[in-house]
Amino acid sequence: MDALVSEQFGRCQYFLIVDSKTMKFEAVSNLGEQMNSGAGPKAAELIINKSVEVLLTGHVGDKAEEALKRSGVKIVDGLKGTIKVKDAVNNFLSK
Repeated sequence: MDALVSEQFGRCQYFLIVDSKTMKFEAVSNLGEQMNSGAGPKAAELIINKSVEVLLTGHVGDKAEEALKRSGVKIVDGLKGTIKVKDAVNNFLSK
């Protein structure tokens, strides 16, 4: 939870999937990170398969954004890579 938020959704090394009620989390490797192309959609597929409801990130590309929105994932983007995950989650929950 002390890791910094990634500014690039499709190219981050891993995702932290946080239960907002308990603040327990699971670290999941991003299989799309090393792909030459299609990293965003591959990452979106992983997020969708994990039944994520809200995605906090810096930027999501068009194809990944389309897939996430189609699956009902709320995207909160524009976060900078200088904020810790726990602070981003707490900021989101306090709104």
